[in-house]
Parts: sequence; C-alpha cells; structure tokens
Amino acid sequence: MSDQKQTETKQTSLHAKHVELGAKMVPFAGYDMPVQYPMGVLKEHLHTREKAGLFDVSHMGQVFLTPTNKKFETAAKALEKIVPADIQSLEPGQQRYSQFLNADGGILDDLMISRLAMPGYEHVLYLVVNAGCKDADYAHLNKHMPKGVTVSVKDDTLSLIALQGPRATEVLGVLAPAVRDLVFMTHTDLELLGDMDTPVWAHVSRSGYTGEDGYEISAKHEDMVRLVDELLSYDDVEPVGLGARDSLRLEAGLCLYGHDIDTTVSPIEAGLFWSIQKHRRSADAGYLGAKRVAADIADKSTKRLVGILPDGRAPAREHTEVQDMDGNTIGEITSGGFGPSSREGAGGPVAMGYVARKFTKAGTDVQLIVRGKARPAKVVKLPFTPHTYYRGA
Repeated sequence: MSDQKQTETKQTSLHAKHVELGAKMVPFAGYDMPVQYPMGVLKEHLHTREKAGLFDVSHMGQVFLTPTNKKFETAAKALEKIVPADIQSLEPGQQRYSQFLNADGGILDDLMISRLAMPGYEHVLYLVVNAGCKDADYAHLNKHMPKGVTVSVKDDTLSLIALQGPRATEVLGVLAPAVRDLVFMTHTDLELLGDMDTPVWAHVSRSGYTGEDGYEISAKHEDMVRLVDELLSYDDVEPVGLGARDSLRLEAGLCLYGHDIDTTVSPIEAGLFWSIQKHRRSADAGYLGAKRVAADIADKSTKRLVGILPDGRAPAREHTEVQDMDGNTIGEITSGGFGPSSREGAGGPVAMGYVARKFTKAGTDVQLIVRGKARPAKVVKLPFTPHTYYRGA
C-alpha cells in the first residue's frame, strides 16, 4: 500500500532542486513536498519575517476562465454564481480573495481570483486554488461555467513560487523594477531578468500567505528552476518549507483549508465577512450558499473563529477542547502550534479555533483541555503577528 502511494505521489518542477538543497521531503496533498531544509523550521520562519523566504507552492492549482465573446462581464457574472465576492468590479491587474461555497453555504475551498491586465487579455480571469481541493474545484467549475466560458487548467505547464518577507521587494526589484510599484492584491505580467542569460516571462502578484509583504510568481515549468537559482543567489533569500509556511500563516491569522475552514462552516463563521462586498451579503445575491451567508450575518448566536493565546509554553493542537471557566464545552481548536514571532517577538504557543458567539470578545478567559488537564488561555484578536502588506506609500 505504501509503495503504491509513493508511486502515485506527484512532483513539482522544483523537486530535484529541493533534494539538492537537502530538504526533508514529505507527502502533502498528493505531492512530494519539502517540509523543511537544513536551516530548520524555526530559523526558516524567522528568516522570512526578517529577510525573505522562498516557497515552492506549485502543488496549488492554476486555472484560467476565458469568455469566448472576449467580454469580461461574461466570465465575471458566471463566476459570481459560485463565489460570494464581487467579481464584476475587478479592474485589470486587481486580485481578490474568495471562496467556493456549496448550496448550504459551507466552504468547498478558498481561492485567489485575478483579472489579467495584459493588453488583449483583460477579459480573462486567473484563479489559484488549494492543492488538496483542486480536482474537485475543476469539476465544480466545469459543472457551473456556461458554454461561453472556457475552463483551462494549467497545472501541467505552470509552476508557482512565493517570495515573502521585508527584503522581497529589494530582491525581486533587481529582476524587474516594475514590481516595486505593485501594491497588495495587484499583479502584472512582465519579464524577470537579473543575471540570467535570458529573461523569464512571469505573472507576478503582490500577495502571499505569511502576513509579510511579498510576491507570488507564476512561470512555465522549464523556466522556474533557473528563476529559483537566481533568487537563491541573493544572500537575503533562503528556501522555506511547509513547516514554517504553516507557522507563518497561523501567526498571521490566516485560515488553512481542511483545518480552519471546510464544508461545515460558512465564511461568516470563519471570520471572512470582510471578503464579501456589501451588496453581496443578502439572501438573494444569486450565488450558491447566499441564504446561509445572509442568515449567519443576522444570527449572532452562531460560532465564530477566534484567536486563542494559551498560558505557559504548552501548545494547544488541532481538536483540543475549549471550555468556559465553568467547565462547559464551548468550542474546539482548529490550528495550533508555536508562534516564533508572536508575543511581541518573544514567541510562544498560539492557536485558532471556533467558540460559541458569546465567548468571542477579546480578553475572554477560557480553558483548554490538554492531555486531560485544563489549562488557562485567553481569546485574542487576530492576527498574532501584525501584517506588513504594502498598500502604497
């Protein structure tokens, strides 16, 4: 059974590079991925916060929606049938976070949605979806897109990396000065050069999932290895694996699909109210799950996702029971671990989880059942580490 699973595990275009760099490889979402490098998870995490970390996220899905009539409105209206975000208002070069919902308003996946800005391609939507959900996402798109919108999956041709941290702009700006002008949740298509013999044509967005300023870069498989070699030639850049990626996103208070969000929760319960524009919050907004979204906005008694700060040094892992101070069960931890940059840089255990609505106020005392013992904790406002996204000078 294990041999069969190993045979079925896919590899990204950077697999050989990870092995060359001494990465510890593990199966993740159907791919053989680096969980850490010789530097170790803790140092990789801190390096990303202080300088720049380079992540392989090529296991994620990349797909384009192209209206045959070349009218952006056609693709935008079609996508708005299955996501709660306002897509029609996207300008060329803008990006938006949203979710695929089922008919009951549960989250099938979360995703990034971009409107291309290349001349002649402004009618095309570019989507990035999670690796573990992508096959189901593609089926979902094919089911719901009308005949006039083509669904084009590009996983066989495109790789994806993320360059995250305060030095990311300084480094990538050498390869293409124009990236310095991008602000958070915008993107462009351009040539990256630096000291490479020939340029790499890439789609570059100023976004990421660490809470830091930085970029996500999509390029053809055959170009990605030399682009990564170029980026790693800078002293400020180190490769970072899935271990530090998880601790970074947890500190940033960002949901991980299959843990903090899934088909049992709505975007409102998950604290994603901000991702749904005002005119899309009504029950008759016209997308799958709209009634549940509207109901959860109105119902103040439904559970909510919160940050939880355990006392002491013992981490509270996923599925840890959350109780009120009288010993009544009020929720459960969905993500937990050590936050090296939390607590004003001192580090310590951090967690996210769902609690009953009346316990969501920051400062509320709760207790966590860790190895059969009740340990004190507090509900806190997310994120644990402040975001440093660049929104303009």
